[in-house]
Amino acid sequence: MSFADRLFQDRIKNGALCLVDHLGNRSCYGDGDQPIVVKLHKKRTLLHILRNPMLHLGECYMDGELDVQEGSLTDLLRLLRSNLTEYATSKQSPLLPWLTKLTQSWNTVQASLRNVSFHYNLDDLLYRGFLDDDMHYSCAYFERAHDTLESAQQAKCRHLMKKLCLKPGQRVLDIGSGWGSLAMYLAEHAEVEVTGVTLSSSQLRVANERAAERNLGNQVRFLLEDYREHKGQYDAVVSVGMFEHVGRRNYPVYFERVRDMLNDDGIAVIHTIGSAVEPTPTNPWIKRYIFPGGYIPSLSEVAQAIESKDLFICDLEVWRRHYAKTLSAWNERFQAIRNDVKEKQGERFCRLWEFYLCACQTAFEADSLVVFQLQLAHKNDVAPLTRDYLYAS
Repeated sequence: MSFADRLFQDRIKNGALCLVDHLGNRSCYGDGDQPIVVKLHKKRTLLHILRNPMLHLGECYMDGELDVQEGSLTDLLRLLRSNLTEYATSKQSPLLPWLTKLTQSWNTVQASLRNVSFHYNLDDLLYRGFLDDDMHYSCAYFERAHDTLESAQQAKCRHLMKKLCLKPGQRVLDIGSGWGSLAMYLAEHAEVEVTGVTLSSSQLRVANERAAERNLGNQVRFLLEDYREHKGQYDAVVSVGMFEHVGRRNYPVYFERVRDMLNDDGIAVIHTIGSAVEPTPTNPWIKRYIFPGGYIPSLSEVAQAIESKDLFICDLEVWRRHYAKTLSAWNERFQAIRNDVKEKQGERFCRLWEFYLCACQTAFEADSLVVFQLQLAHKNDVAPLTRDYLYAS
């Protein structure tokens, strides 16, 4: 019996997997009429992956050492998550969680600037190609099963606007403002003034260009600035898709800054990817190739940091599967522009990007990732006492 037989024969219970080695030999595991067929192009590819699955699977796919011949990459990752997660995580050192707490999140201002530039200062055409028309790079809110990505992103903005309980003329701080999409939505629909801070020079440029095109220069402003260095007082604070970059060690500082910049009767809403299980180290492939310095918080970690800064959690909402649908839509659009991206960035970049999108989609489908929306305030009575206001037309 081969090593692959010993590993897969008793573990593939949901679906079927067929491996074709570099000589064309085929080994199949599990049951099902439509197996996922994976071609391994080098003799030692499988052994290399199994030494550190969480890192090497993505690297081997990027480097063209394996291809999915039948089914899709998403199908493969979904099958592996549903059958082999326990094996993959067991390969980690037992010291890793402790070391993670010690070293995971040394996100100084300069380190944060480098980390953000690594991911967000890529070619604008890439992001314009796979995001919605308004360039929201965060989880959409699918109110109905057949919502388009555009309508789901607008629903997300509307939901956030209601949670902030805004009044015309108020001042809002958007921490991690991206390409300015949410800031401009709030300015147009709530008639407020929004200041957005970002560490991406590329995002800053595009946000300013878009604000000028929409004649919002008097209502929105965007700054290349770290949240720790920003000064000001605001009626509301919002942060969408940025908290994942804060780093575990900086949670107390982050919520201290939110508290200090939020007026006494103000509301803050923090929207972040979260883990539904106990604190877990960042996936090593994601950390190396996608989000250096990133860390996905468990609810226990966030709650502890909030409590230490005397903020009330007025509401906590958990979104399940919405990000999986968002990522699926992004990947579909990425595939439509893949040839154009390949001409500029090369095949390896395309494979990296599609592995990122598919791996994250399946993490929300079959693993422990969710989205947290935390509504915070200095007082426990500034937000409505029921959720009726969120769903009124």
